[in-house]
Amino acid sequence: MKRRILPMLALVVLGLAQLPASAQDKPIRLVVPYAPGGPLDITARFLAERVKDTLGTVIIDNKPGAGGNIGTDAVAKAAPDGLTIGLAATATHAVNPWLFSKMPYNAATDFSPITQMVRVPNVLVMNANTAQKLNINSLQDLIAYAEANPGKLNYGSGGNGSAGHLAGELFKSRAGINALHVPFNGANPAQLALLSGQVDFNFDNLATAAVNIRAGKLKALAVTSIKRSPALPDVPAVAETLKGFAVDTWWGLVAPAGMPKDVVARLNKAFVTALNTPETHERFASLMAEPVPTTPEAFGALMKAELAKYESMVKASGARVD
Repeated sequence: MKRRILPMLALVVLGLAQLPASAQDKPIRLVVPYAPGGPLDITARFLAERVKDTLGTVIIDNKPGAGGNIGTDAVAKAAPDGLTIGLAATATHAVNPWLFSKMPYNAATDFSPITQMVRVPNVLVMNANTAQKLNINSLQDLIAYAEANPGKLNYGSGGNGSAGHLAGELFKSRAGINALHVPFNGANPAQLALLSGQVDFNFDNLATAAVNIRAGKLKALAVTSIKRSPALPDVPAVAETLKGFAVDTWWGLVAPAGMPKDVVARLNKAFVTALNTPETHERFASLMAEPVPTTPEAFGALMKAELAKYESMVKASGARVD
């Protein structure tokens, strides 16, 4: 009996040794600090499928709440062993540290950057009927109208401290105009208010606004990226009128601080390869998102610069969450 068992065990051991490394690894948990179904979740799930041949199974773990802080904190406090990674976004790593009076993690020190994933411009949109009524056909027209009619314009956002609110306050400051901010409980109510004419303009996410722009319900005056978006090549950037103006939405992959460099490099290589495929570009384009694969160092530098940029923007807005 022993003579039969020993050769069988040898074959099993030999078979395991020939398996790819990814098949022997435990599943990787990718924490998405927002609810399922949004652009961040969709892109994370897409990439998880694209890297399974090199990294093995990647399980998406949605942990929404507190503006993204709950899920992000779970990543910060995980072991730096390569089995837990997460999404870092404009809100979680640039806005929230200045918006919330108490933070459970340190955005500057508690994470190891892996790669940026995506850049999505916001877009300044007006209700098309309002734009026609006020004879506003360009960003310059909007600024001129606001100068001639101080206090008559208002703009909506998804809430105090949201990307739309901060973009609006920066725009007002840089353009030297006045417009009343009207906060709503989320981006969808803010867009509905714009479509119904309750507010005059919004700074909306391009992925969200694109359908209504194409349908002629919203008029796109400018995108907030430093350059024009390939998705709307005929729409100028705000920076063409207000030099240096840039308020992009971005997100990428991070791990807990202290992760070994070779593990970071392995994760970076797998996800950058996936981000560079034509299939990824096509899928992300449907979300009006641009894949932005980078080195860990480049993504770390971006997060550091964005954290510094949003400090003054949040403070100028007066937004605060206690």
